[in-house]
Amino acid sequence: MHPFFADYLDRLSVVFAELEGAIGGLPQEGLDWIGGPEENSLNVLVTHASGATRYWIGDIAAQIPSERVRAHEFEAHGLNEQDLKARLNAVLDFAHQVLAGLTLDDLAQPRTRPAAPGISGPQTFTVGWALLHALEHAALHAGHAQIVRQYWEREVRKP
Repeated sequence: MHPFFADYLDRLSVVFAELEGAIGGLPQEGLDWIGGPEENSLNVLVTHASGATRYWIGDIAAQIPSERVRAHEFEAHGLNEQDLKARLNAVLDFAHQVLAGLTLDDLAQPRTRPAAPGISGPQTFTVGWALLHALEHAALHAGHAQIVRQYWEREVRKP
């Protein structure tokens, strides 16, 4: 595996470890807690981050369909810590398999995302863009998850 892809997997592993840290040791109440309207639970954030990462690395970069239904990610409820960690680990394992088969030349290859609800027509990205977006998006939601955890600790676990 080229060092670029090894470094990429290292960074993705760090981001996913941050997501695991945000859910670590929480009871079901904490994983499903929503602070207010238009906010997401940790269950939703981890489910969506793992689903989106799998989508951008698999469906787009590697052209391996996942049958993902994005809207279902925002309905996630009742998954426990082990369920959520299993999702993250499955995506990391998948990413490792995909990236092991890529070359630096593949990064410049175009990929087309078909039109879908909320997307006006097909869009074209390079494999490199799709990989970077997957990492960026997961990191954004890791930060969200850390904030939700902090809010839950402050609001629900008041001393």
